[in-house]
Amino acid sequence: MYTAYQAQTDLLWPLREATRLSLPLLQDPHVVAHHWWARPAAAAGQVFELAQVTHVRPDWRIDEITSGGERWPVVEEVALTTPFATLRRFAKTGAPAQPKVLVVAPMSGHFATLLRETVRTLLQDHDVYITDWLNVRDVPLAAGRFGLDEYTQHLIDFLAHLGPNSNVVAVCQPCVSALCAVALMAEDEHPATPASLTLMAGPIDCRVSPTAVNALATSKPIAWFRKNLISVVPWQHAGAGRRVYPGFVQLSAFMSMNKDRHANAFKEHYKHLVAGEFDKARITRNFYEEYMAVADLSADFYLETVERVFQTFDLPRGEMRFKGRRVNPAAIRRTALLTIEGERDDICSVGQTLAAQDLASSLKLYMRTHYIQPNVGHYGVFSGRRWQHQVYPLVRHVIQVSQ
Repeated sequence: MYTAYQAQTDLLWPLREATRLSLPLLQDPHVVAHHWWARPAAAAGQVFELAQVTHVRPDWRIDEITSGGERWPVVEEVALTTPFATLRRFAKTGAPAQPKVLVVAPMSGHFATLLRETVRTLLQDHDVYITDWLNVRDVPLAAGRFGLDEYTQHLIDFLAHLGPNSNVVAVCQPCVSALCAVALMAEDEHPATPASLTLMAGPIDCRVSPTAVNALATSKPIAWFRKNLISVVPWQHAGAGRRVYPGFVQLSAFMSMNKDRHANAFKEHYKHLVAGEFDKARITRNFYEEYMAVADLSADFYLETVERVFQTFDLPRGEMRFKGRRVNPAAIRRTALLTIEGERDDICSVGQTLAAQDLASSLKLYMRTHYIQPNVGHYGVFSGRRWQHQVYPLVRHVIQVSQ
């Protein structure tokens, strides 16, 4: 599968390169003024260019932020590196000390930059770090395996680097690993056990109100996923030979769920370019440049997530294990817990994240908070207007009172 995809990509390269080189000429004001076909041709080229699947993380594009009524320049820093991830810090040069927050990004076929708006909002009042996962196809085989245990270990190591009194905000899929990491650290009385844990739209217990995503995961045995969805990275890449769940397969699955909407978006993008409505066209371009940038998942991580999170429900059943050790969320006693769900979430339905509250049974009631955001789907929980004005103030409050 991957070899066929790579062959198609290589065959299309001359056409894509010719398109890229011709666009400056087609967009030249003199050419546009004297040739009616120049703008439609340029628009077609730009749509063709936008439809390309890429495998490189987009830039974060966070250069400054308003904090405490002042504008501060933001500098990206590498706090820690592993073969599979970069612990990235968004440092506000000259700003006063603020609570540290580790944003745990999903490893779901896209890059952590999908949480750009989440990070930008949190930066107003916090010292923000994020798990910037690498594209696994660029990780040599010599780096070893990467499964659920390795993901959870990364979170423990990153929190140890941040030190005491830090906070965790986990978005979507990694809510399971984030809860496990905090439970393990609490049980070990680790000095860097976080002060607060925010779980946003995460599949803690997929037995609750199953969605179409949950139904798909349980419709086939794990052997089917291993046989049909796992491929090997071709020789052209640094991770040649590594078994992966290709990001382009995940992207295809996502797009097929709303194929008419995506097709119409590209049609409208073409019309906006022809009509010279470049501000409207830029909105579509910004979205799809991010959406079409895919990252492969380690086969071990993908298969273990499907089986242990979506099929056998190990965490809510008390059977989740980390390197053979049983994970006990009831060990959490001094970490404030906030769970957030979207009323219209069709990926992680209402109740699935709330389940974490029952699992952390030793927490005092005043240390638990649950919130359902009305009128939003999955992405509205951590991006958009309601995230900024309704969800974020609650996240900020829980972090502040935990310090």
